[in-house]
Amino acid sequence: MEAPLAERIRPQQLSEYVSQLHLVGPQGSLTQQISKGIIPSLILWGPPGTGKTTLAQIMAQESKRPFYTLSAINAGVKDIREVIEKAKLSGGLFTAKNPILFIDEIHRFSKSQQDSLLAAVEKGWITLIGATTENPSFEVIPALLSRCQVYVLNPFSKADLEALLHRAIATDTLLQSKKINLTETEALLRLSGGDGRKLLNIFELVVNATEDDEISITNEKVMQLVQKNTVLYDKTGEQHYDIVSAFIKSIRGSDPNGAVYWLARMIEGGEDVKFIARRLLILASEDIGNANPTAFIVANNTFQAVATIGYPESRIILSQCAIYLATSPKSNASYLAIGKAQQVVKQTGDLPVPIHLRNAPTKLMKELGYGDEYQYAHDYQNNFVEQEFLPDDIKETKFYDPGVNSRENGTREFLKNRWKDKYNY
Repeated sequence: MEAPLAERIRPQQLSEYVSQLHLVGPQGSLTQQISKGIIPSLILWGPPGTGKTTLAQIMAQESKRPFYTLSAINAGVKDIREVIEKAKLSGGLFTAKNPILFIDEIHRFSKSQQDSLLAAVEKGWITLIGATTENPSFEVIPALLSRCQVYVLNPFSKADLEALLHRAIATDTLLQSKKINLTETEALLRLSGGDGRKLLNIFELVVNATEDDEISITNEKVMQLVQKNTVLYDKTGEQHYDIVSAFIKSIRGSDPNGAVYWLARMIEGGEDVKFIARRLLILASEDIGNANPTAFIVANNTFQAVATIGYPESRIILSQCAIYLATSPKSNASYLAIGKAQQVVKQTGDLPVPIHLRNAPTKLMKELGYGDEYQYAHDYQNNFVEQEFLPDDIKETKFYDPGVNSRENGTREFLKNRWKDKYNY
């Protein structure tokens, strides 16, 4: 069985490597280290199909070091120790250059598995190169992360992807037997999502599906053969948090277009409808609040509705809610107020409740004066009387500052009329 196209044209030296110029271009941060063979232990962090494995292999090849590889999917602590022992014998104890141990998907290693690497990295028995699609800050233990440099690989640009296609046509023996015309590439590039491996897999699928010796690649042909684009969306990983962050920030920024786009990304990726609805409910209070209290009601009703209905109809309800929240006036005044109050509580501790605000359910409490000076608001004009409701140590502290919007402007006037100097904004 022949290897996939991506494997057949995998670069063997740095001059063949496509993309990541910030790392391996003329001024790249890794270029000089590779040329001198001085390679530190490092983590390569980037989306799938951006050349992490290839770069690790080239680094070993060009620095003339023994190269060992493990996949975190099926390797355990025993496998790690066996490879480290081999590496010690093949390089670390007898040569000036440490062997390279490449671990693919290192984020899948447990803490104990990552711990088993520490001594080998610390003592220089191996140079570790880990590859991950997840944020190393969250997925790699601090002790190991502190011993490694982190290098970020970017999704392939349009120019990078087109260069990959032309390189495949020019260098692959099987493709050279056909006459291939790249008439249109937009569909190929769009479906790849910046993933070089995915691009080459789709391209090979289209080529193999055509029996003619002369093949014209068009957008229509690609879309006919690739019925549905598999959306890049990991519900438990970095992509999950990045996309929901973009979704929330679009709504907070009052952009309904951004909101429905990122919502569509989550829906197409199979995100839990209740997770999306929960985030909308939180946003309705945190970012809209009393500028439009109805937003919270809409978000709460959305949560209840989608929990009952599910996909596919929930997409309509979520879209309606996201657009409503995005186009609503915004205020984070309530969010800021509770944050300020919590900070004061942490700084001042358990301040005693003023005696006039205390409850007096027993005779002794009444004799001690609990509640004596409390003034019942409904006994006064406009159901209001000025009195202090905070402990003496923090009296007259102001936590709530109404937002600047039509509804909270009215709230500001209400407070000024009642409290005069205390709420003279």
